[in-house]
Amino acid sequence: MTGLPAAVPHRVRGRRVAVDGPLRLAAGGRETAVAVQFLRECVGRGLDAAWTWAADDAGPPYDLRVLRHLPPPAERAGEPGELTAWRTGYVYGALYHRRGPGFVTVLDRRDAGTAARLTLDHPDLLAAFDRLGEPTPLDALDAVHQEAVGLLAAERLALVTDGWAVALPPRIRSWPVPCTGI
Repeated sequence: MTGLPAAVPHRVRGRRVAVDGPLRLAAGGRETAVAVQFLRECVGRGLDAAWTWAADDAGPPYDLRVLRHLPPPAERAGEPGELTAWRTGYVYGALYHRRGPGFVTVLDRRDAGTAARLTLDHPDLLAAFDRLGEPTPLDALDAVHQEAVGLLAAERLALVTDGWAVALPPRIRSWPVPCTGI
């Protein structure tokens, strides 16, 4: 039992997850939010995810660099250059969060040569972040939480696409040895 979302058909062997079909990260909406959640949870559990980019997906309607902390797709001929950059720039632990009592700390090292540490401690911001642990339609949120999601998206801590949002930083449950490797 890996605790991975069942919405993405997959098989687990040891520490490796094989996704049964291509993920549509450029589709937008719920489908993209669910795929991002799945990959985020793989990272959080220290699992190596093997997946492919849907061949009929053109470039996504968002900046693909926000996903560089997630396992990149397998290489395929004729793929967009952003996918190659994702593969070469991927580093485990480039973005993650840790929880404390009444706050969440996020470390973001997705951009080479930079690191940002953010603390989410405002109750509305924290509630929105927690809600986005699951893919969430924006119209299911009240105005205050929609504004909070907008702030999270501006800091690249949430992906918002076609009326759906999902949190990006995984909560790492399995640290490498030595943990200073992150």
